[in-house]
Amino acid sequence: MVLTMARPRGVLALMAMTSLVTVWLCRLPQLNIYSSSSNTDITRGPIVQRHLDLSLPNAPFIGWPLQRVCSETAWTPGLVFVCDNNSGGIGNIRNYILTCLRYAIDAGATGLVMPRIRVRSDKHLSDITAENYQPFTYFFDEPHFRQSLQSSCPQITIYDTTSDVPNGPVPFKAQEVTPKHLGRRGGCDTRDHNKHTGLFASAFAIHLRSTAAQFNLPHPPSPEHPRIFRLTWGVQFEWPVFRDGPEFASTFGGLLRFRPDILALGNKVVAHMRRHARQFDADSASGRFVGYHLRTENDALDFWPKYANQSKAYLTRSQQMGYDMKAGYLATGNETETHKFFKDATVLHGMRVTTKHLLLENHKDDLAALEKLTWDQQALVDFVVLLQSDFFLGVSPSSFSINVALKRHLQAEGLHTRPWRIGGEGDGRSWLMGNYQHFWEHWLFMYEAMWP
Repeated sequence: MVLTMARPRGVLALMAMTSLVTVWLCRLPQLNIYSSSSNTDITRGPIVQRHLDLSLPNAPFIGWPLQRVCSETAWTPGLVFVCDNNSGGIGNIRNYILTCLRYAIDAGATGLVMPRIRVRSDKHLSDITAENYQPFTYFFDEPHFRQSLQSSCPQITIYDTTSDVPNGPVPFKAQEVTPKHLGRRGGCDTRDHNKHTGLFASAFAIHLRSTAAQFNLPHPPSPEHPRIFRLTWGVQFEWPVFRDGPEFASTFGGLLRFRPDILALGNKVVAHMRRHARQFDADSASGRFVGYHLRTENDALDFWPKYANQSKAYLTRSQQMGYDMKAGYLATGNETETHKFFKDATVLHGMRVTTKHLLLENHKDDLAALEKLTWDQQALVDFVVLLQSDFFLGVSPSSFSINVALKRHLQAEGLHTRPWRIGGEGDGRSWLMGNYQHFWEHWLFMYEAMWP
């Protein structure tokens, strides 16, 4: 006689379910999200390997990270932001506009006045606060910005000018706000980035309500009774860029693409530079070259490294790292020290260094196009060339150098790019010389608040 014991129904059900799950999992494709051999572009569909190089000056804008942030925002009809209180060179102005826009999104602004560019004085380069404004197209591609922002964040309406805001005040006057003043910082250095971005939306909502009561304004704002805000000067290095994830930090800056004619001119200089490099490096079919940014113009601040420090560090670093590239491209606005660097590079490193003007000497139309550009616009051409150099050497705390290095840093890991290691050995593509002992005095906070 054989005795049998009935298994509990729950155990049998569990075994059956486990078997089904096992069979189902075995049929799934094996997906490696963090593949080290390629850049991964995560879209709203499956994971797709696209080898997308986000470090290029004309890289396509990937909108889903911005779309995700906008979908999580509580929007306020009638709330409008103005992002024109910028100044300085491309590094400062670019970061100001992006930071202002990020604040506007968090505040729930449903309106944005197309940003303008405040240009420096022609006579005194250090005079960056003159009330001399140029349109957005002074630096950037407006159709690209409009299409990219409106497709990813359709909740925001872009107004051409302040006078186009429906029911805006006449004469126009925006209410200024300093975001860091809306949170209790308690002991932080005033130069540090905003530690309260997580609370900004609620703090700004309180500010809206309290100022409406103070000045007897309708609340909440509405299209019939809009509230228009302009951020105060100097907020460009405030928002911790990785707060919304590496994919947002890596793509948000793509909204501001340089205008097409400057991109085209920069790419022509790159092509001429590679031909120039092949003359001195027979082993390189691609025409490899090192890019240098020498920041010694007369608007440089007193505590920044001087020519002797920068040039020595650049050329010493080139020798120590064993770069076998024989050609260099120099970006600088200091003509006197350009020739000094040419000589030093030849004597110390046997390198032939040139500039955009020299490369275009035999291309009269392109040279004429370059010379029509202002000093800051010509810097965009340098920016385009340096992004495509085979190695880049710059100086901290120049916002131009840092911006170039961080943009180049996107090449290896794309959407998954990790933060730049401040004061380290670089990332294998770029290295920045400078002082790194003091976080605030040496402006190291910029690295955490700079949009690549």
